[in-house]
Amino acid sequence: MLVIFLVWKKLIKLITEEFMKLNLSKKLIAAAAGLMLVAAAPVAGFAQDTIKLGVVGPHSGDLASYGLPSVNAAKILAEQINAAGGINGKKIELLVEDTVCDAKTATDVATKLISDGAQIVLGGICSGSTKAALPIYKDSGILVMSPSATNPALTQSGDYDNFFRTIAPDDAQAQLDVDFALDKLGYTKIAVVHDKGDYGKGFAEFAKKFLEESGKAEVVLFEGVTPGAVDYSAIVQKIKKSGAEAVMFGGYHPEASKIVTMMKKKRLKADFISDDGVKDNTFIKVAGKFAESAYASGPTDTSSNPLNKAAVAAHKAEYNADPGAFYENAYSAVLAMANAVKVAGSTDLDALKKALQSEKVDTPVGTISFDERGDAIGVGFSVYQVQDGVFVELK
Repeated sequence: MLVIFLVWKKLIKLITEEFMKLNLSKKLIAAAAGLMLVAAAPVAGFAQDTIKLGVVGPHSGDLASYGLPSVNAAKILAEQINAAGGINGKKIELLVEDTVCDAKTATDVATKLISDGAQIVLGGICSGSTKAALPIYKDSGILVMSPSATNPALTQSGDYDNFFRTIAPDDAQAQLDVDFALDKLGYTKIAVVHDKGDYGKGFAEFAKKFLEESGKAEVVLFEGVTPGAVDYSAIVQKIKKSGAEAVMFGGYHPEASKIVTMMKKKRLKADFISDDGVKDNTFIKVAGKFAESAYASGPTDTSSNPLNKAAVAAHKAEYNADPGAFYENAYSAVLAMANAVKVAGSTDLDALKKALQSEKVDTPVGTISFDERGDAIGVGFSVYQVQDGVFVELK
């Protein structure tokens, strides 16, 4: 029976690859793969003896520093859980795939994971690529949990009932940053800049909305920049002409580091305030001294949590280094999914959702559960500032 199942699986994979060469829609490919798997099941009469956990995100390229910590978290926990006997007697098998935070790559990866038998997925990391792949996972009834995809529509639209996350959404983050800029720093003229992506532009639009609704400040500039550009002197010049006292940026560290460097070199005295896509040590490494005094929001510091300490210690023991961005959120996501599989007794999506929404789980980011939309209850954001080359949480 096992041989028959493996032959079917290989055949499905080959057919899927041929479909992709024909440029058929991802939904059609996923549906075809799903139908073939269903057809194969009665013939094989075989249940998987492992729980296949897909781990997706940028594992190479400019944004790898956001994705690799999740891989490390999954590897550490899989080893611990397997050493303790697995989940309901089944060990976790990791299927690690690199999306480079690219939408097309993410959809190709989703199709591949389905053909490889993934049952649950950790990721994605970036909101745009996560959004692109979610319909494929949804059509196959696969639970997806992200440690970092913060675009509000991923949960609030109701389109992706298979999606959960262990981080708060961007509307909460934008509100925090706006309140900080207005009430703590007292600014009245603010430029809002973004990278035109689902994540960055989404954050910026919420920031603009909250600034205008406050009645306390004027949005003197709202504009997007092109990711990957070498020179951002044009947008810096526009910021200078606008008379902005601060810049709120929605996007990731590659663009943010270039913009803040250019601002400092042009002796622009406006403060730089950004999101969790910038709150990463890579931003400081790339911008160097020009990162000093910049602000960025990010997941609230839970380093005093005993489970957080244990998770960080496990990473240091395994990799001889501190964990990177969203490590604790990814670690928490794996714990939450593992508990849901244990409680549900299967990887059936409806059963997993019921467990996630009814069970509280102790994790490195706190004791969490999930609401009916898939957002984690018990997580939040804080504002950080670069001080002497490190991000410091501001109380």
